[in-house]
Amino acid sequence: MNVSQWLILILILQIIHGLSTWKLYTKAGRKPLESFVPFYNLVVLMRIIKRPRWWVFLVFIPIINLLMIPVIWIEIIRSFGKNSTKDTVIVLLTFGFYIAFLNYSSKLTYIENRDLQPKSKTEDTIGSLVFAIIVATLVHTYIIQPFTIPSSSLEKTLYTGDFLFVSKINYGARVPITSVALPMVHDSIPFLGLKSYLFNDDFTKKETSLLNKFQLPYFRLPAIEKIKRNEIVVFNQPADTLRNMDDFNPDRNYYKPIDKKTNLVKRCVGIAGDSLEIRDGNIYINGKISVLPKSAKAQYNFLIDTKGQAISQYELKSYGAREGLRYDNGYFALTNTGEYFLTLTDEEAKLLASNPVVKSVKKQLTPKGEDGNVFPHIASLGWNMDNFGPIYIPKKGATIKLDLKSLPFYKRIIEEYEHNNLKIIDNNILINGKISNTYTFKQDYYWMMGDNRHNSLDARFWGYVPFDHVIGKPVFIWLSLEKDGKGINKVRWNRVFSFVNGSDKPKSYLLHFLILVTICAVINKIVKNRKKA
Repeated sequence: MNVSQWLILILILQIIHGLSTWKLYTKAGRKPLESFVPFYNLVVLMRIIKRPRWWVFLVFIPIINLLMIPVIWIEIIRSFGKNSTKDTVIVLLTFGFYIAFLNYSSKLTYIENRDLQPKSKTEDTIGSLVFAIIVATLVHTYIIQPFTIPSSSLEKTLYTGDFLFVSKINYGARVPITSVALPMVHDSIPFLGLKSYLFNDDFTKKETSLLNKFQLPYFRLPAIEKIKRNEIVVFNQPADTLRNMDDFNPDRNYYKPIDKKTNLVKRCVGIAGDSLEIRDGNIYINGKISVLPKSAKAQYNFLIDTKGQAISQYELKSYGAREGLRYDNGYFALTNTGEYFLTLTDEEAKLLASNPVVKSVKKQLTPKGEDGNVFPHIASLGWNMDNFGPIYIPKKGATIKLDLKSLPFYKRIIEEYEHNNLKIIDNNILINGKISNTYTFKQDYYWMMGDNRHNSLDARFWGYVPFDHVIGKPVFIWLSLEKDGKGINKVRWNRVFSFVNGSDKPKSYLLHFLILVTICAVINKIVKNRKKA
């Protein structure tokens, strides 16, 4: 639904509210007409139920309102003496229409001083729990969100098992597009595997569903900074879905709301307006080789020829090897040709080459001209993971020449991300029914890649990431667990309480935090003792 349609829906709901409550307003000493005045009626209602006026603001915040509206229903009926569990269950099961029934059929008495009446411990506990959930949902949805690193695509900077806090305010918090969904849950309900939101995601471009009408227009709160080149960014996978990464197909007719697409974390190696090219695994931006921050290390697959001679697992790990050919028990294995297949940085590979057992070290790069089934999936280009481009990253307001040759690069943008009707008739490109030789972009786009170059499913396969898919900026690692570790060694203590996106290696501030907590506890105890004295 667009903005005007949502405004009409809100107006209809306000009228329903008035018809369902005008007698209750009268019993509370208010004018019945006040129940029909949009927005003002809610301010008056807060006075009637003796709740703060800022609750009205929460009613209009997406996702938060799903929690607030049922709370207000309960507060209304309790303000008129309906305090039983039965009444509470009925008003929730009838989606608030029990209030309309009471409005027309019951002799109710308004309880002026309901707040002065004693509350049960159960009622206090439930009230506190609901308030805590609302606050947590507000923080999770609009300020900061926990995130877990699921893969090794950013190894050396972010490890599998890192638990992050992702700031949504840096790039501007995106208002949820899916208006009816469980709070603090992504696309599926944990343990149940059921969809956590109200949306029909199995439809093609020509098919729509009534459920999809309740999607909110895209809107983002003001940002405090722009995405910088080589920053790590959390975003929704644009081509969705990654149900089966081995069966990835960017053109499948399977759709989800933007905010319910798969969450990914990659490095933004190219920003809007850049020209990007990959030569022999190295990234070039605007013709110059891209220099990563000290905290980042590009990695590649290497064949380490030892002529069948084994290197101890401890030695291999000391060289920095973390990926490559492994057994299930976590050990690096020799191939049947007497080589190790390892993922290393160039520096690590050079160091490993000095080992007397090693006969040769060869980086596994795909030659230029060999098709690697990468974006835009045109075999004649001969692009692959290691030799790619050059390619232009679209910028908002920029206009490009559009023809049948350039169309494959921007087709998905025009159709999917910017919602135009695109057709090709007699070799003419028609956008929204008009022949078009140019196209002007409506938003910025970015190029997201993993540092683990040969073990990352990224923009090289599915193309540009629109700004409306950006979630936020990882800022803090609050916990880091080693998969193969045991006991206290399972925790990577040198990464706990460290910052992300820094210019140097992560530094743990856990000790600083513990000292600060201890100081605060001591000060608090001193203050209490003085008050007692």
